[in-house]
Amino acid sequence: MVVQRLATALCAAAIAGSPGPGGAQAQGGRDYPGKPLRWVLGFPAGGVSDLLARTVGQKLAETLGQQIVIDNRPGASGIVASALAAKAPANGYTLMLGETSTHSVNVSLFKKLPYNPLADFAPVTLLAESPLVLVVAPTLAVASVQELITVAKAKPGNLNYASGGSGTGTHLVAELFKSTTRIQLTHVPYKGTPPAITDLLGGRVDLMFPNLPPVIGQIKTARLKAIAVSSGRRLPSLPDVPAIAETVSGFVANTWYGVLVPAGTPRPVVQRLNAAIVEVVAIPELRERLSGFGFEVATSTPEGLAQYMRGEIGKWAQVIAEAGIKAE
Repeated sequence: MVVQRLATALCAAAIAGSPGPGGAQAQGGRDYPGKPLRWVLGFPAGGVSDLLARTVGQKLAETLGQQIVIDNRPGASGIVASALAAKAPANGYTLMLGETSTHSVNVSLFKKLPYNPLADFAPVTLLAESPLVLVVAPTLAVASVQELITVAKAKPGNLNYASGGSGTGTHLVAELFKSTTRIQLTHVPYKGTPPAITDLLGGRVDLMFPNLPPVIGQIKTARLKAIAVSSGRRLPSLPDVPAIAETVSGFVANTWYGVLVPAGTPRPVVQRLNAAIVEVVAIPELRERLSGFGFEVATSTPEGLAQYMRGEIGKWAQVIAEAGIKAE
């Protein structure tokens, strides 16, 4: 089956409606799922999250035998979508694509959230990680992490880095890199990643830490110079680009993506979804396709995702506090 959007009214009815006769058994038994599922995303159609969900969702729909409705609800760093998903019925028919911003960063970045990333959701599985890539302007004469550190230490604050905005992953990873290497860089925030990449290509900013999917094409055509990736090891899609950890021991900072459902969803449903998703992303052709986009498949048990989320929340809370980052 092909992933597609239904009309807004149909989406609302599917979520708001209560299960019919025998529904309770279907929610936790062998008959699940008995109707289309909605997969809520906190970011716009055509973006990185959307690309991942639609690629996986198409195969997941075939495995589950039900349509997967992708419901993009952009706004406020994923807060709109997360609050919506948290309040949905806990019957297994609403999925949430949780990620670093929605379920690790926002809890420290915003004083009040209308959802709790841990208490209001039941983890299903880690889905994928998207390493960030340290790219430099074509005009910047550095070719390695060590050279960048040397130049930055020689002229503190002289180099600047672009981000997609204050508090975004492109901002936080750069701040983590700064604190870990003890260098000074000047932050130049943009309203989104695309204009930041445009100025990087034009040499108006020196470097950036974007997620890999939006820039993998420019890297492979040598329009952008990639000097390192933020994963703990080199990537199959960029085997000649070293990991930052090869120079800066222990440095790992990926954007993660996981599948969650509202808290209280029956355990058999969580287990069914976990098994189906793990089965789908094990398909070699799908893994290869995701790798080509810049994603690395990474599944887990529900408990494994919960533990991972707690670790990520603590990690980014420290970065945000030390750098004094405020939400825009």
